[in-house]
Amino acid sequence: MASTTTELVDNGTKVDGRGRRITRAQERQALIAAYRSSGMTQRVFAQREGVRYSTFTSWLQGRRRATATATKASFTEVAIAPALSSPALSVQLPDGTLITGRCAREVVELVHALRGSKPC
Repeated sequence: MASTTTELVDNGTKVDGRGRRITRAQERQALIAAYRSSGMTQRVFAQREGVRYSTFTSWLQGRRRATATATKASFTEVAIAPALSSPALSVQLPDGTLITGRCAREVVELVHALRGSKPC
């Protein structure tokens, strides 16, 4: 009867309880940077690096979301000096939003823009 010898090699890779390789955020960022400069498709790159395609695409998607969140628009209140001749017009929407302006047409257009509808 032949005997089998098994050698255990520890390359420092950590795995979770299901045997999946744990990749640190720093390693993920390095792989994403290498992918972007590689000119390869996502699938080919992931296969070459030994990463499941679905895992690699989720890393890319997370990176895109983080970038999009960092560049979201913010709103700032702007005060415009009132015209002396016309009185202010105020419209309060059901959700409590208060819109004040000098020109009725512009206030109506703004209300419709906020609601996503077209003015009459």
